[in-house]
Amino acid sequence: MANQFQLFKHRRFSAMFFTQFLGAFNDNVFKQALILVLTYTAASQLGMEVSILNNLAAMLFILPYFLFSALAGQIADKFEKSKLTQFIKLLELVIMAIAAVGFVFEWYGLLFVALFLMGTHSTFFGPIKYAYLPQAMKENELVGANGLFQMGTSLAILLGMIIAGVLTQLSQSLYWISATVLLIAVLGYLAARYIPMMPAVQPHLKINWNIITTSLTTIRYLYSLPFLFFVILGNSWFWFYGATFLTQTPEFSKVILHGDESVVIFLLTLFSVGVSIGSLLCKSLTKNQVSLRLLPFGIAGLSIFAIDLYFSLSGLNIDVSNATLLGVGELFAMNSSWRVFADLFFLGFSGGLYIVPLYASMQAYAPRSHRARIVGANNIFNAIFMVTSAIFAIVVLNTLGLTLPQLFLVTGVLNLAFGAFLYTKLHKHVKNAVMQTHDDIVP
Repeated sequence: MANQFQLFKHRRFSAMFFTQFLGAFNDNVFKQALILVLTYTAASQLGMEVSILNNLAAMLFILPYFLFSALAGQIADKFEKSKLTQFIKLLELVIMAIAAVGFVFEWYGLLFVALFLMGTHSTFFGPIKYAYLPQAMKENELVGANGLFQMGTSLAILLGMIIAGVLTQLSQSLYWISATVLLIAVLGYLAARYIPMMPAVQPHLKINWNIITTSLTTIRYLYSLPFLFFVILGNSWFWFYGATFLTQTPEFSKVILHGDESVVIFLLTLFSVGVSIGSLLCKSLTKNQVSLRLLPFGIAGLSIFAIDLYFSLSGLNIDVSNATLLGVGELFAMNSSWRVFADLFFLGFSGGLYIVPLYASMQAYAPRSHRARIVGANNIFNAIFMVTSAIFAIVVLNTLGLTLPQLFLVTGVLNLAFGAFLYTKLHKHVKNAVMQTHDDIVP
């Protein structure tokens, strides 16, 4: 594993790592701060339901992935990646300046505009960073680089949410939030300036600016590459699975564990650290090879620990009638809670074993000429699966009237079925994918 961290000595890795880390960090500081402001301040001022405002915020951030991912893939294939990244990071500075004005003057409409623009920024950066890795890394570095990227993203999301929570508790919190998101955007731009030149793979590509036909063409092209199509379905399932669990964390913490806000952060930390460790181990366990041999273990773990979470929650003995919410220390003192904590950690760990081989395979086997557009298609499917996750949770919890532990049980069983289907399809098409990797002729 030591060799994995040697990548930080190389500017070709470290500059893009910190650029993407700071981007994900800023996304989550801004999003979480906005959600907290909407929950505790804006809802009463505007006379609107908190759930409506928060769901509107979630939709506005995801919407650009539907609209612009295919276009973003074309642009990332056409232009040199370091200059393109620097330009996008300059736009992030502008967007965060708009957000700062929105926070300071409490103009919530402007904050929603900034949220949509930040989602757009992330949409255009995604294909660049994932198409960059196979171009900048040697073949035996790709799995390790993906593991570090996945670790960085998980920690950036967690850290962003924690920092947002801290900032909203300060006096003059809106000024602190504004200064923080601007500072992170500046650091992100500075990191991007160190990214080495990375030649465009299709400099003569004619960009189709029609986002509807572009999206359809990209998806149709992806469907002509069965192995990559199922890899991306697998990637998107992870987003569905993760969103199903993490979205329920605040309610799960308060209603079932009877925990306070610190418990929410602790549960998110367990999951994120689990993902990070699982991601980092992928390099050692696959011996640096782009391989799907860890995928069955990831699939099995995601199901086993979700199903066990149902049973461990059933065995809890917590007095929820007590008005005082419990802290992390008080929950630790209860023997029955340890199994719940272990389940959440190993869910994250299994997720790391699951997702890193899929991302590495997507990059390794995507045709060089269309690599960024394949990532764009991946982002479209990710967004669809995340929205489907919200609908799925609403149907299970509200329409069918099941409990949160039962939702986790159902999701774990579904994962077994989907995982068996996915692995069968990938195993069937992997040989053709290896042969097509050496063919740069665009169909």
